[in-house]
Amino acid sequence: MASILEKIVNPAWYKASIDSTAVSISNYYRPMFRSSSVTPLWHIMIGVSVVMYTSNYLALKGENIQAARQQRKDALHEYQEKHGITDHH
Repeated sequence: MASILEKIVNPAWYKASIDSTAVSISNYYRPMFRSSSVTPLWHIMIGVSVVMYTSNYLALKGENIQAARQQRKDALHEYQEKHGITDHH
């Protein structure tokens, strides 16, 4: 247990982990780039799509956002009924 806590608070452990991951990624993708493989392009496209759709959902389509939109819609409808405003022109 103590060794886990020591790793968590030690910045050198994070640097070593990042460096190791960078070397692994470089060793995996470098031959593909040199041989003009399309695999790295597909991996980049999939990664960008995952980030894009996740951020889109969290920012625009999440439960909290939809609930707030519904609340505003209900309040506007109530205001229009109270003041005799109709949706039809």
